[in-house]
Amino acid sequence: MADNETEARTTTVPSAVREYRTEELAEAAGIPVRTLRFYRERKLLPPPRREGRIAWYDDHHLARLRTIAGLLERGHTLGGIAELTAAFENGRDVGQLGELLGIGWSEETPVRLSPEALADYFEGEVTPENLAASLDLGYLATDGDAIVHVSRRLLDVSSALVREGVPLAAVLETGRRVREHADAMAALFTELISTHIADEAVARLRPLAKSVVEAELTMAMDRLHQQREQREQRPQTPSS
Repeated sequence: MADNETEARTTTVPSAVREYRTEELAEAAGIPVRTLRFYRERKLLPPPRREGRIAWYDDHHLARLRTIAGLLERGHTLGGIAELTAAFENGRDVGQLGELLGIGWSEETPVRLSPEALADYFEGEVTPENLAASLDLGYLATDGDAIVHVSRRLLDVSSALVREGVPLAAVLETGRRVREHADAMAALFTELISTHIADEAVARLRPLAKSVVEAELTMAMDRLHQQREQREQRPQTPSS
């Protein structure tokens, strides 16, 4: 039978990894079958498991396709994605992976994790939906069993919030909203420095912008805390 038959199945191995035929995987990833085959020819996907003439893919392949889609949306070329893929497969240092993931001269330290380690960080919150959201945000990149989180600080903070009882989905949605504000602040400071000094000064003066943002965020949270305390201390108006 050809590899484009139409029923997904669950393997009988103990891990119960879901497997997909070619058309099923393409549909799950939201791409045409010809694109999937093109990625396979370019070696952007690891080889499928073969059972006779049938090619079986699994959720690792689906995660890889979502990573590719996310990187393409962020402006990476297929050549750059191929380089990132090779970096995963060759175990390149995570500092070099950060550059490939588009965080260049960022102060953030990427973290390489196994799926088991990622699950330990988030205590049962690593669902397919949360993984997809993390990939869309660019927090995670995956390659088979290898996972890289782009920021040690974001990983630790997200994990701490989940341990405190905040659902990971809510953490990720907040991260998405924070990013919108962060992009706006980055544009504001970049324009300020470029206009009054020079484009070349942006990287050098970035710590000053970060200090302003940290101070303003601290004072804003202080103001919110004081406002809540004042509301709680107001005497209740007796009902008539």
